[in-house]
Amino acid sequence: MDATLGSLLTEPAAQEAVRVAPLVDGHDDLAWEAREAAGYSVEGLDADRAADGVEPTFHTDLVRLRAAGVGGQFWSVYAPCERRGADAVTYTLEQVDWVHRLVARYPERTALCWTGDDVRAAWASGRLASLLGAEGGHSIDGSLAVLRQLARLGVRYMTLTHNENTPWADSATDVPQHGGLTAFGRDVVREMNAVGMLVDLSHVAATTMHDALDVSSAPVIFSHSSCRAVTDHPRNVPDDVLERLPGNGGVVMVTYVPSFVSAEFAAWFERHETDPATAGEKPVVTVEHVADHVDHAREVAGVEHVGLGGDYDGFDHFPVGMDDVTGHAALLDELARRGWSADDLSRLTGRNILRVLDATS
Repeated sequence: MDATLGSLLTEPAAQEAVRVAPLVDGHDDLAWEAREAAGYSVEGLDADRAADGVEPTFHTDLVRLRAAGVGGQFWSVYAPCERRGADAVTYTLEQVDWVHRLVARYPERTALCWTGDDVRAAWASGRLASLLGAEGGHSIDGSLAVLRQLARLGVRYMTLTHNENTPWADSATDVPQHGGLTAFGRDVVREMNAVGMLVDLSHVAATTMHDALDVSSAPVIFSHSSCRAVTDHPRNVPDDVLERLPGNGGVVMVTYVPSFVSAEFAAWFERHETDPATAGEKPVVTVEHVADHVDHAREVAGVEHVGLGGDYDGFDHFPVGMDDVTGHAALLDELARRGWSADDLSRLTGRNILRVLDATS
């Protein structure tokens, strides 16, 4: 990788870590934002907006990712929960198409990847490894055939639910309906194992997490979740699930969303969504809040089972100094200052998720 990778990093251990294993971020919603704000255009994503003095439209672009030390990105392909049936499939396919067009538009900057070896080859050529992750099991419309076709198009993980239950799995943020996975939900997990698609347990209820871990013969991931013992939010992962990751081989990719890393912010945000006029002043959330979750995940699951999933372009608010994808660099520097070695940071940035990709290709 050339010298521009991780140019924003200041701590030697962080700089060495991304030299060994550039950061692979588990979740970014740029495809959805490109739909909403740019009609699915892929133009302008290689522009250095800061140098041009232009306010960026998105949290994410290829220039800032590279400066932050990101060498791999799982692009979320997503349909809102209210889109069901064929509509959900169409929305998802449109965003799969967007990622394919992104790669075709910038072939010298990014490469479409399926396997760990694909990612390593992208790194060796100085390109961003682009991977796909479908956010929400409603995207397959209850069809294992659709699931298999998404896998053939390069979708490497599927989040079993989004914010609402599917007919076969309970979500973390909906009223429990199934007690976890139904019989068909277990079949979905088995089929994902069979076709080499990662089972993503972000967004799902704790009962669903446990059921999936009981069924899955392959490592699972949490593409963008933090730790419930640090911030008691239903989107976070309980310790009794984190404790199972070493036995499964999976990875929890800690996210930066303020509601998931700060209880004070979560309470303010709920008030703000109900009645902005009476919500009060927005609490300050910092990189230290995020680092506390990373430290806790390492303590409970082990350093071999932690990664990062920022959720940029998926939320309006981010911690101070982490307002866009350059925040990855701020976090890696903070962890280095806390005593993380270059070796441990390289596991967090890329080696852990590469191990999972290698095991499921």
